[in-house]
Amino acid sequence: MRRVTRFLPKGLTVYLVLYLVFLYGPILLIPLFSFNNAAATSFPLAGFTTKWYASLASNSVLMDAAWNSLVVGISVSLLSTLFGIAAARSVTRYEFIGKTPIFSLIMAPLFLPEIIVAISLLMIVLATGLGLSLFTVVLGQSVFCIPYSVSVLVSGFEGFDRSLEEASHDLGETSFGTFRRVTLPVVAPAILSSLLVSFTISLDEFILAFFLSGTEPTLPVYIWGQLRFAAKLPAVLALGSLMILASIFLVTLAEVFRRRSEARNMDQGFMHV
Repeated sequence: MRRVTRFLPKGLTVYLVLYLVFLYGPILLIPLFSFNNAAATSFPLAGFTTKWYASLASNSVLMDAAWNSLVVGISVSLLSTLFGIAAARSVTRYEFIGKTPIFSLIMAPLFLPEIIVAISLLMIVLATGLGLSLFTVVLGQSVFCIPYSVSVLVSGFEGFDRSLEEASHDLGETSFGTFRRVTLPVVAPAILSSLLVSFTISLDEFILAFFLSGTEPTLPVYIWGQLRFAAKLPAVLALGSLMILASIFLVTLAEVFRRRSEARNMDQGFMHV
């Protein structure tokens, strides 16, 4: 923080500090009150306790919701990354009619209000008679996560040296074999980053899950339901704290893989030059 503020004007430094406090201050209160030995979220704290965390393991409904979130998150990350690979490779390698509008449509969920997307998907699900379930949550969240996956994967494919693929073809390798043996290892960090980002978004996503989950809630939907009961608030705060830690860890790991992908592509570019 000191390295950043040292090069900023004093007024901008004050603004930056106030902005960070306003943005992250309420979030930091969640883990703080999760250790409070009282149901009330007020100062002064009644004491330090970890009983709210211990109570999570014995909550069968919570465990079911956590399992639902895990299943949905893994499914969404795999689907969105697979479609993201196809879209990113097409956009960065080929020229075709309608390329720009097609890419804009793929990225549209990033700019549309999420509740509008959720209502639209709910209408489609009801019209087709699928019925609300974890399957519909996976479909809905995949539509929402694909743009994020594409954004990560495009950076991985853009810096890829195509001469490596051409050399593989010249040596008699098939297109699929070239992709598996040459392309995939190079863009693997970007793919791992896409998987982690998509899983993190799915884990924290509420609106689509709320509209499409039916009787099988995910963790965010479960937390929403528990907020109606004041006595269960401390356990919700404990669960929220664990989700915050998981999200920070996954996003940090995704950023590490993304930067590794960019560094690898830059090294390839220097070697090519």
